[in-house]
Amino acid sequence: MAWYDEDSWATAAFAPRLATMALTLALVLVLPILLHQFVYRRVTPTALPTFLLVGPSGAGKTALLTLTERKTVAPTHTSTSPLTIETLLPDGFTPSSSQFRSPGDPAYERARRFLLVDTPGHGKLRHFATAQLVNPTHVRGIVFVVDAASIAEEAGLTEAAEYLHDVLLALQKRYTGARTSKGPKEIPVLIAANKLDLFTALPPHLVGRALEKAVSEVRKSRAKGLKDSGVGMGMGGEDDGVDEEREWLGEGGEGNFEFRHMEEVGTGVVVKGGNVLGGEGTDVQAWYEWIAEQL
Repeated sequence: MAWYDEDSWATAAFAPRLATMALTLALVLVLPILLHQFVYRRVTPTALPTFLLVGPSGAGKTALLTLTERKTVAPTHTSTSPLTIETLLPDGFTPSSSQFRSPGDPAYERARRFLLVDTPGHGKLRHFATAQLVNPTHVRGIVFVVDAASIAEEAGLTEAAEYLHDVLLALQKRYTGARTSKGPKEIPVLIAANKLDLFTALPPHLVGRALEKAVSEVRKSRAKGLKDSGVGMGMGGEDDGVDEEREWLGEGGEGNFEFRHMEEVGTGVVVKGGNVLGGEGTDVQAWYEWIAEQL
């Protein structure tokens, strides 16, 4: 039977029959709905992007989290456990993924939402932060908060550098341990130099230089500790050199550590200054701009 015959399927499809019209109407109404649901679920993320607040105790992490949540400063105390909030990017800051969307667009509002996780800075409680870095599926960025005034002192600088070294090394291991040639998604790091309103605070560029130099010293002391303990010195077989390399942050050769070395392992590091508290008000615009760039 040819397609043009009276009883063919083509003739039935275009004939003014009730069944044909009902089927056409169902397709017109249902197909766009199904297509929208499929595309919406594929494009819309199933989990909100997460930003980790890490850094030494007293740097201002909880104060920044409180400011982000309440839009105002409030007294805080030392954290002993992680605290997660769901929040919106403040007004006036546009997510990079929605630069060409209007504020009334639902997709624009969804792009502004993210999770902010405050982790304890005490040395015995930093495992909460390092555990997040083992498999940071939804982590979009890390905000390493430091006290720009305490960085000017040796004790404060050493504490911050040791913690920063561990965070960067964890990100480096994540990249070098990837099973695909493409590597995992980049997780940038913002070093938020807080308390710039204090007279003794170092400016952001000096905070960066001081941390680079201090991290270099931490790297050398950690390498010396590995050698003194016998790791990487021929006591474990052929894998000793590999193990020692995994514990070396940045480039494998001698020399000073620089933040630009982390770009080779998918981690960009920038230093931006600000202050959560202060007599003249808060100044965290640079930090929110950085977060907006990652959303």
